[in-house]
Amino acid sequence: MEFNEVIRNRFSCRKFDGRPVAGEALEAILNAGRLAPTAKNLQIHHIYVVQSPEALAKLDTITPCRYNAGTVLVVAFPRDQVFTYPGGKGNSGAEDASIVATHMMLSAANEGVDSCWLNYFDPAVAAAALGLPENEEVALLLDLGYAAEGALPSPNHDSRKSLSETVTYL
Repeated sequence: MEFNEVIRNRFSCRKFDGRPVAGEALEAILNAGRLAPTAKNLQIHHIYVVQSPEALAKLDTITPCRYNAGTVLVVAFPRDQVFTYPGGKGNSGAEDASIVATHMMLSAANEGVDSCWLNYFDPAVAAAALGLPENEEVALLLDLGYAAEGALPSPNHDSRKSLSETVTYL
């Protein structure tokens, strides 16, 4: 698919048919994350592919937002390996994870796979429920799968502010 078509047509799917994403499509999505830029090219992110019924059930206990997705990518990063910005008040952890997830989300759309970015959960509870290493912070969950019949973009999906409202030239 042409890139502009991918970004124009992608929407947050909130009704999946339950089929997991597998094979070449999943590999292409994960590879897109691997190719994403990160601070100092440290590539500290870690992606957990959740597909087993047991692990998906654990996610259902921490968020109501899985929407029956057959695959969920848990995007995490080790707190002790982030690049700390000058001044010491910020670091690259969530930022890098977001870039990685965005690459994977757009790759999913290109592969004909629907997605929904989830941040409605407690990261510490998610990490504990999945048994992740103590130093890992869960940045987001990315539902992946195939839209169920009747799945549509949200009513305000096509509503966009004008560039003059969101861009300032200095």
